[in-house]
Amino acid sequence: MDLSFIVSGFVVGLLVGLTGVGGGSLMTPVLTLMFGVSPSVAVGTDLAFASVTKTAGTATHRLRGTVRWDIVRLLCCGALPAALVATYGLKHFGALNKEIGHLIRVCIAGSVMLTVLAILFRGKMLAWMLAHPDRQLQGRTLAAATIVAGAVLGTLVTISSIGAGAVGATLLVLMYPRLTPAEVAGTDIAYAVPLTAIAAAGHWWLGSIDWMLLLTLLVGSVPGITLGSWFAKSMPERILRGMLATVLVTVAAKLVA
Repeated sequence: MDLSFIVSGFVVGLLVGLTGVGGGSLMTPVLTLMFGVSPSVAVGTDLAFASVTKTAGTATHRLRGTVRWDIVRLLCCGALPAALVATYGLKHFGALNKEIGHLIRVCIAGSVMLTVLAILFRGKMLAWMLAHPDRQLQGRTLAAATIVAGAVLGTLVTISSIGAGAVGATLLVLMYPRLTPAEVAGTDIAYAVPLTAIAAAGHWWLGSIDWMLLLTLLVGSVPGITLGSWFAKSMPERILRGMLATVLVTVAAKLVA
């Protein structure tokens, strides 16, 4: 096993544990920029990685009763068909050719920037929504918006492996501002399990998963996530998120360049 991949997995896992930001926004850019892994393989491998780790997280949240399964079903109604369509599109246009690789890099950069916005402004957006209850969606309109949000996330996640974490949680906060933080986290992780599993299966079909790389990353990330989660409460969250946002902006700029 390559020690540099293990260390990278550990560092990304540590940051995910400390900040709660999804690993895709960190792992995929690291693989493409630092190690020269092709964008398609980086996305496919990260999706397989996410499907394993999020399954364990969902089991924990289910035991704690912090998953809103009604919202999960609506998100999946949009996300799963979108993932299948996006996978077919990658297959049809050639997921491993140079032009599609560049498109995937741009999609990764865009998803990273959405993650940055989610990190920086989620609290302010939630405060605004709570202060303006008349602007909150209700009934069938809310259900339709949730399905559309799932479709957008399903497309982003399949193409870039990014979006199910911070972006998905931010959309949940905006549409369902009265969810507790634990319910947001649990619901966000739960819908991401079938989404990342289907998207990963699609990339396996496309031949864009490096299984040895996946195993190596898991060796480093599992202890990293555990350690980060353990120390999360003792670290200043505002400083951590500010530093992470700065890093992600730099990553997005390099991906586009």
